[in-house]
Amino acid sequence: MFNFSRARSQARQNRSLSLGGLDYADPKKKNNYFGKFLLTASLTALCIFMLKQSPTFNTPSVFSIHEPGVTHVLVTGGAGYIGSHAALRLLKDSYRVTIVDNLSRGNLGAVKVLQELFPEPGRLQFIYADLGDAKAVNKIFSENAFDAVMHFAAVAYVGESTQFPLKYYHNITSNTLVVLETMAAHKVKTLIYSSTCATYGEPDTMPITEETPQVPINPYGKAKKMAEDIILDFSKNSNMAVMILRYFNVIGSDPEGRLGEAPRPELGEHGRISGACFDAARGIMPGLQIKGTDYKTSDGTCVRDYIDVTDLVDAHVKALQKAKPRKVGIYNVGTGKGSSVKEFVEACKKATGVEIKIDYLPRRPGDYAEVYSDPSKIRKELNWTAKHTNLKESLATAWRWQKLHRNGYGSTSSSVSVY
Repeated sequence: MFNFSRARSQARQNRSLSLGGLDYADPKKKNNYFGKFLLTASLTALCIFMLKQSPTFNTPSVFSIHEPGVTHVLVTGGAGYIGSHAALRLLKDSYRVTIVDNLSRGNLGAVKVLQELFPEPGRLQFIYADLGDAKAVNKIFSENAFDAVMHFAAVAYVGESTQFPLKYYHNITSNTLVVLETMAAHKVKTLIYSSTCATYGEPDTMPITEETPQVPINPYGKAKKMAEDIILDFSKNSNMAVMILRYFNVIGSDPEGRLGEAPRPELGEHGRISGACFDAARGIMPGLQIKGTDYKTSDGTCVRDYIDVTDLVDAHVKALQKAKPRKVGIYNVGTGKGSSVKEFVEACKKATGVEIKIDYLPRRPGDYAEVYSDPSKIRKELNWTAKHTNLKESLATAWRWQKLHRNGYGSTSSSVSVY
């Protein structure tokens, strides 16, 4: 005969008891679970106790404290071309800097360079975030004690803006509103806003002064003007110190070769003419395309005011130093001299030593014939004057960086400190 009693007895020991539709666990298994829970809780309590004994456990970050004699500047878009150069200048001048960037156009490699140059605690931090995320932006302001904001972060290509206008209104206008609202909520008192000469459109007379009517003709310029209007309306009932810098076409790079311009390859068709010249000189592109030769200018090509990035960031620092509560300063940042695209290309050929092939094409949508500044106001009020006004020299400086960084900043994400 088969002995069923032992098997049935063992089975009962390994299953729950069912009484009236309710399951009751085996007491031995319950005790085992309780023991594991007690051990886990004890270890967790021990870890917390040990952490609290650490001298740094309750020590707030220096970035979260307003420190006498130290100005903490939030640089939005600080991983980008202009923003990274501004961060470099601020750090050299002993400012405390927080960079916020979503890296859609910026480069982690630029941040890495800055971290290597200024490794001391409390000098520089990088936060990966999108300014379109209001909750994330509020969290950043809650955890940091900012004294001022330099707002560079923006998509900034005229041609691209005509193809994707909603992207530009969202990225420029909406995101600026988020930054401004958060600054007001956290009582950050100084804003240096990065604007553009594109807000003027195509004026009837040259040079452009700050009083020239703003009639932008492309979504990039329109989005920037809308952002300016929001800032100006807010400032009427605020004690915030505001500086709006409308700058012209930016070229050049750090004279010491530490930073440069490294746009994403897929954006090449929309990018700055200097980048296109360098790509042609390096053989990345078969030649340089000049779009538009029938403008009402001396040689038929567009005329622009080219401002060196070193001069541009100097203007931002001077604006920061001169900003006053309840005051709004609006300034054109340019050289006061216009150069045609053909003149620019000739300067690029001399700077690179390469005979670049030129292709002439129809006009690009959204472009205007002639734009150059009258910088007398910024010279008088901020004591600023462009110093790097030789096209060939500015392009030669940028070219040296390009030759040493054929792949831009390369892949450096694994070695950058992100907070």
